[in-house]
Amino acid sequence: MAIADLYPTSLRLLGRPVLVAGGGTVAARRAKALLDAGAQLTLVAPTLSAAARELADAGLLTWRARNYLSSDMDGVWYAVAATQDVELDAQVAADAQAQRIWCVNHSDAQESAAWTPAVATVEDIMVAVNAGGDPLRAAALRNAIAAALESGDLPLRRYRGTPHGPAHRESGLGRSGSVALVGGGPGAEDLITVRGRRLLAEADVVVADRLGPRGLLETLGQNVTVIEVGKTPGHHPVPQTEINAILVREALAGKRVVRLKGGDPFVLGRGGEEAIACRDAGVDVEVVPGVTSAVSVPAAAGIPVTHRGVAKAFTMISGHEELEHIPHGSDHTVVLLMGVGTLNRSMPLLAAAGRGSGCPVAIIENGYAKNQRVTIGTLGTIVELARTAQVRNPAVVIVGDVVRVSPLAPPELATAHYGTRETVSSVS
Repeated sequence: MAIADLYPTSLRLLGRPVLVAGGGTVAARRAKALLDAGAQLTLVAPTLSAAARELADAGLLTWRARNYLSSDMDGVWYAVAATQDVELDAQVAADAQAQRIWCVNHSDAQESAAWTPAVATVEDIMVAVNAGGDPLRAAALRNAIAAALESGDLPLRRYRGTPHGPAHRESGLGRSGSVALVGGGPGAEDLITVRGRRLLAEADVVVADRLGPRGLLETLGQNVTVIEVGKTPGHHPVPQTEINAILVREALAGKRVVRLKGGDPFVLGRGGEEAIACRDAGVDVEVVPGVTSAVSVPAAAGIPVTHRGVAKAFTMISGHEELEHIPHGSDHTVVLLMGVGTLNRSMPLLAAAGRGSGCPVAIIENGYAKNQRVTIGTLGTIVELARTAQVRNPAVVIVGDVVRVSPLAPPELATAHYGTRETVSSVS
């Protein structure tokens, strides 16, 4: 049999009589898959393997505890010959052929009337792979395709409704809409979660921030609607109330909506407000956590927010908030988001609150992007360094002794206690 002789199709076996001849591990594996498809299964074998006996003992199939007889083929829609006896499997296949019943012969793949593909199921997608009679090759390809589906690297967007899906509130299009608040991480396209990437690949509408993995928008199909709602500090062209309304409106129209945000939706991202708005409108909403920039962007410069013997805790806060009550001392790391515009106020406050002007500070712009830039100084010098370097948002400000751990820390900050650094500069 050549691969060109095959006509791929899928059988609906729900409630239909199916025969498996054999009781070994292969027969048990085929029996389990057929039962999962809803077949009315009869298994013929004098003895059963442990896996096959488990199915029989559970009452999931009919077991005829004897060798195969030609009469077992009567009334069957589909058959599997897996007795591990070449001659007996050939008889099963010949009886099936005589009655025009499709049969898989596991003893002779080349002469088998049907082949069992390697199957992967991801949500409501089923992929079957035949590889010229090479089951290991087929399984390897199946696994690779399944991984690509799980990651969203393959297109998953639906083009028809899913009437057999979960019974949620029906929309005007006759199918359920939904909203996913997806944290896209600090901006690198490969730092979004697998679940977030898959939901993005399935989306009908994407409501996008200015930050996050913007490059992924270019991978979307032409029929996907992208609605830009990005904000910059002090400039919110689309108010939050309108963003909430967009999410609800598109979901109620039957769309699968992804709200693609930078970082994590629930870390200074107003995702909580969006989730409440959706729930209040009766819209299905889920939250997909993202890698928050408060932790990941410092890591891009080799700065841990906590470090053994250096800092045991950290505070993440917006640069617009009051800083007086943050725990004192440079051994407590402070991570400021959206803090570039308030450096003139925040740095003196932190210096006066027990840290002193010599406490190390790092500012990381465009974390994980090609134009990432790191500026390192102290509470006493960072304002002038940032002005000279023309530091701009998006940026994360890290205050505390953990900055000394960075391989980019200059010699005067990378003390012997933390190890010396060969490559140093205040601005890199």
